[in-house]
Amino acid sequence: MTEYNDMGGISRRLLLGAAAGTALVLPAGRAFAGATNTLKIGFISPRSGPLAGFGEGDPFILGLVRQAFAKGLTINGTTYEVTILDRDTQSDPARASQLAQDLINGEQIDLMLTTSTPEVVNPVSDACEAAGVPCLSTIVPWESWYFGRGAKPGQPSPFKWTYHFCFGGAQFGELYLSAWNNAVTTNKRVAVLCPNDADGNAIRTNLFPVLSKAGFDVVDPGGYQDGTTDYSAQIEMFKKAGCEVFSTFPIPPDFTTFWRQAAQQRLTQQMKIVTVAKTGLFPSQMEALGPLGYRIITGTYWNPVFPYSSAITGLTSMELAKAYETGTGKQWQQQLGPSLALFDAMVAALNVAGNPNDKAAVAKAMSTLQTTTLLGKIDFLHGPVPNVATTNLICGQWLKAKKGPYKLDLLTFEHAEDPNVPIQTTLVPYHL
Repeated sequence: MTEYNDMGGISRRLLLGAAAGTALVLPAGRAFAGATNTLKIGFISPRSGPLAGFGEGDPFILGLVRQAFAKGLTINGTTYEVTILDRDTQSDPARASQLAQDLINGEQIDLMLTTSTPEVVNPVSDACEAAGVPCLSTIVPWESWYFGRGAKPGQPSPFKWTYHFCFGGAQFGELYLSAWNNAVTTNKRVAVLCPNDADGNAIRTNLFPVLSKAGFDVVDPGGYQDGTTDYSAQIEMFKKAGCEVFSTFPIPPDFTTFWRQAAQQRLTQQMKIVTVAKTGLFPSQMEALGPLGYRIITGTYWNPVFPYSSAITGLTSMELAKAYETGTGKQWQQQLGPSLALFDAMVAALNVAGNPNDKAAVAKAMSTLQTTTLLGKIDFLHGPVPNVATTNLICGQWLKAKKGPYKLDLLTFEHAEDPNVPIQTTLVPYHL
């Protein structure tokens, strides 16, 4: 469906359309020739506020998808005119819930897609579950999504309409052990900083015991509230404990505040490995730290070197990254992969369902979905719990760019969960 120029890249017309984002949506009620059926899709993500880094690439992805659907989507021999109604939560959970209800009740959407952190995905999923609207989501550790919404270990799933694919807390354990037992030697004393929220509590429950069992001494000062401005007590505890590894899961502004204070109080000087999650994922976040961002490591759920493609656009991972940089003038960022994967997984589920307007059939198709997206294989039949499919995490390190127009590169240095992903560099210590 995607146009290519003679150089094998995505066409200029498609790039300009994708860069325009929402401008490509077909006007409501305007059917193209031969179309008598419609499909309304809600898409909710954070494009402003503290979580804006996650949604930075969404206008471009929406542009690509709208271009791919410009002549309709054919399911089981019937062509549907596709309208995508995208909304920005402004990083506000209450607004996320209200937007979902507005799309469900006001726009009468057929299905919902949503992504990026529990503050967005969980309230949207809850609204869809209550209304009986199929919802597919990603980029929330699955425990935060599943148990954070009221499911109980060992009990049947309380969810019928909502389905989620993402990595989980246990995978952070595997990832961090692979990364921390890599090329840099430490005293295995880990400073951990987790907020008192769905992500932080899930990580504390699922990750810390794994680290302790593997021989790492976890130094945990307890949960803190989002928006905290003074981290002196935590910094002093980490310094006295002699920690050489740091691990954190904050919203981006909180990490910037903490890490600058850590530098001022010389905590950064004793760190050999600095690992961040939920922040530190995107170039814009890391560039804001200046030199303090160099050599930080982070879980990588998508990277241009991933050897997978998008079915609906025809783009490989590398082509998607290059298209984004060409079309926007910004450096690729890893949320591009899962945002596009949502649409690829959606189309795969709709093909199984047969009728995109049959909500029960679509939900049932999601429950057994097996497909491959830019993230790799998605398999709901063999997930850790019902309604969940896991995706892989590898680890990358932010290094000062050696060439090109950008300041930093996120390069892979381990691939224990997916050996198909190439390794690009060797881990170097944070404090040199």
